[in-house]
Amino acid sequence: MQFFQTPSIDFVSKRRLAYVVSSALFFIGLVSLIVRGGPNYGIDFKGGTSVVLKFEEEISTQEIREVLDSIGMGSSEIKSFGANNEYLIYMEQQRGLSASELARKVEGAISKSLSGIPYEVLKVDTVGPKIGGELRKAAVLSILIAMLLVLIYIGWRFELVFSVGAITALFHDVLITLGIFSLLNFEISLKEIAAFLTIVGYSLNDTIVVYDRIRENLKTLRSENLATVMNRSINQCLSRTVVTSLTTFVVVLILFVFGGEVIKGFAFAMLVGVVVGTYSSVFVASPVVLEWQTRHGGKRELKMAKKRR
Repeated sequence: MQFFQTPSIDFVSKRRLAYVVSSALFFIGLVSLIVRGGPNYGIDFKGGTSVVLKFEEEISTQEIREVLDSIGMGSSEIKSFGANNEYLIYMEQQRGLSASELARKVEGAISKSLSGIPYEVLKVDTVGPKIGGELRKAAVLSILIAMLLVLIYIGWRFELVFSVGAITALFHDVLITLGIFSLLNFEISLKEIAAFLTIVGYSLNDTIVVYDRIRENLKTLRSENLATVMNRSINQCLSRTVVTSLTTFVVVLILFVFGGEVIKGFAFAMLVGVVVGTYSSVFVASPVVLEWQTRHGGKRELKMAKKRR
């Protein structure tokens, strides 16, 4: 299946416009993070207690919110969990109260205010602030280690300048996705970190396909300059890139729309990541290599152009 039989789009000439777009998105996201005091961490990272309640009758989020307001917990997060009558409540830990005491406080308020609606507690989880801090460090470290391994692998598989281009694209994808999360005030928990790592892998896969085609064309199109080789390589991979990205996007969109509140953050991160990752494979990863080579001798300095397959 091919959407483009013989594309000949000059992607490389549009790289500076792409730099402006990427810089604008990064700057807007950075400002949002500064204004909000950092990402909106979930209970996994900032610590707190979660309670899953199942009511025997349908009840609205607003009714639960009013009950929590009455005991000073109106800022708690309430999410529909599974069926329409199941809810997940995130509460920040309060001084002087253990997780079980906090859960009992909520149960007591609900029993008193919604006495006519029977319910049961399905699950109570808690994460201490210290554990939350350790999880934040582990999450950042896992992403950095993944990128370092990518740098080593691509430097060995291709050349060092290609690994720099790939890492630049990966940082681009993760930081822009994080900025969009901040703009929309989406919560970041362990599920979203898993999505970020998936984005890294997805974007890297797309980038390596393009790099591999560039390497092949460098050996056969020796008379062409590097910009022409890159354009031809990107165009040759374009149909595959569009089909792969589109099918992934549709699946994740269905998860986002019908998957429920619990998985919505993960699905949204993947939606943004698929779009940004596809964009960076075309407009960031290869152009970074071109910019470096243009300033340091052009195509002739690429060793892969001289090696036999």
